[in-house]
Amino acid sequence: MRIWSIHPKYLDAKGLVALWRETLLAKHVLEGRTKGYRNHPQLDRFKLADKPLDAINQYLALVFEEASTRGYHFDRKKINWNFSPTTILVTTGQIEYETSHLLNKLKKRDPLRFEELSKRKTLSAHRMFKVVKGEVEKWEKEKLE
Repeated sequence: MRIWSIHPKYLDAKGLVALWRETLLAKHVLEGRTKGYRNHPQLDRFKLADKPLDAINQYLALVFEEASTRGYHFDRKKINWNFSPTTILVTTGQIEYETSHLLNKLKKRDPLRFEELSKRKTLSAHRMFKVVKGEVEKWEKEKLE
């Protein structure tokens, strides 16, 4: 499961669809509707939010917005649009890590997008995240190859 801290506008088609599906799974976990992935480290920051379901719905709203901009037809009924906006902190180290991680994926899957994004030092965060100075997040389990 990868719930990106970076803005979904940087993801290729495969990445955006995967993000939608994985974040919906995360929403089901937070709603208590599934037994799998309950302790997945990617969920920790949402679980720690004052209102975890509001946070995950807010996250999904931007993914939905990006998909709609691209002409994709994601099901807006999967989101509870009555969420209270929240802010979650994310570190500069995490954004840098995710930038590298995405570039590694795009190098194989979408060379044109890779070329475009590789000119940037780092990518901007999803709107709900406030970037603060720090190392890669403790919940990050994956290591770059």
